[in-house]
Amino acid sequence: MRSNRPYILRAFFDWIVDNDCTPYVVIDAHYPGVEVPQDYVTDGQIVLNIAPRAVTNFILDLEILAFSTRFGGVPIEIKVPVFAVVGIYSHENGQGTVFEPVEPDLVAAPPPASGPKVVRTKSPVDPKEKGAGNKVSGDKVSGDKGPDDKGPNDSGPNTTGPKNKDPKKSKPSLRVIK
Repeated sequence: MRSNRPYILRAFFDWIVDNDCTPYVVIDAHYPGVEVPQDYVTDGQIVLNIAPRAVTNFILDLEILAFSTRFGGVPIEIKVPVFAVVGIYSHENGQGTVFEPVEPDLVAAPPPASGPKVVRTKSPVDPKEKGAGNKVSGDKVSGDKGPDDKGPNDSGPNTTGPKNKDPKKSKPSLRVIK
C-alpha cells in the first residue's frame, strides 16, 4: 500500500482551512529535494504559511507540496517532497499533527534540488497607460493582499522570519516524541 502521509496531510490542510484557520507546515529543510530559502531555516527546519491567501499555484499531491509565495517581497517557488513535511498545524490554536520521520533511502528519490526559484515578474505598467491602476507581478495583482501584506486580520508573513531574528520571538518547531 502507498503511504498514508500525503492523504493525512491533505485532510489536515482541508480541515484547518474549512475551519477558517491558517495552516502552517513544518519542513525538514535538509531532506533531499526540498527547495526553500535557506535564509529562513532554523535548526534544520522552516515553518511555512500555506493558507490559500498566502500562496498561489498550490499543489499538494501524493509526492509533492509546491506553491509560489513571497519572502521579503520577492516571489519564489517552493517545492517540498511530502515526506519532508514534519507536521501541519493551525496557527490560531496549534491543532494539527506531527509525522514520523522517514529516511530518504526508504522513499523514491526525487530529482536533485537546484534551490528555490525566483518567480519572474512583469515590469510595472506605465501609470500613463490606460488601466494602469494595478501593477502586475506574475499571477498576482499588486492590489491583492499577499503573505507579506499585513491586513487587519493577518498574523503576518508566511514564515517565522530569517534565522538572524531573536529566537525568543520565533515559532517553536514540532518534534516527534516517542
